[in-house]
Amino acid sequence: MITTPRNSCPDFAHELDAWRDGARIVAGVDEAGRGPLAGPVTAAAVVLDIRRLPGGLNDSKKLSPASRDRLADAIRGSADWAIAHVWVEEIDRLNILQASHLAMCRALSGLRRAPTMALIDGNAVPKALPMPGRAIVKGDARALSIAAASILAKTARDKVMVDLAQQFPGYGWDRNAGYPTPEHKRALMELGVTPYHRRTFAPVHNILCKATTTTD
Repeated sequence: MITTPRNSCPDFAHELDAWRDGARIVAGVDEAGRGPLAGPVTAAAVVLDIRRLPGGLNDSKKLSPASRDRLADAIRGSADWAIAHVWVEEIDRLNILQASHLAMCRALSGLRRAPTMALIDGNAVPKALPMPGRAIVKGDARALSIAAASILAKTARDKVMVDLAQQFPGYGWDRNAGYPTPEHKRALMELGVTPYHRRTFAPVHNILCKATTTTD
């Protein structure tokens, strides 16, 4: 596991280190959506072309929505990339950590060329990773390929939640992306649980238990 200093900016050092260690194709991997009460957890894998690095790559949380969208387009036009969603049924069956790792592995398997090294945002490498991996804490703020993956994962998941908000109005998913905001929790109480809510997450589980108790 690699830790990173605070206030660091992403660069290509971790990718270059992997190359020096013999990795020929280095992918950055990140996920979005571990904390929400609804919607998928989404992962992206990105192999950047060092000759065509988009300017301004950074941790997606540090970018405006407009900058994320612009950079997502630039990444898709210059890199090998793949995105994978793991939906609520698997999240509830596996738990959110394992579902996040599953999404990462699926994203890696979707790349055009199989990576020989994966740089993983976080403190753990998925056990089912089909190639060597390195976990980098705060990697989206340190490694350019992980930053690129964070942008693709965030923008792809946000789009899913905007689309779902049209099907299930009232929860504010186009604004809160399924996170447990006061608006979302209030809507859960008033409108109930949708098929896209994570039933093992406490606020949702408690409402379901209360409904069952009331029915009984």
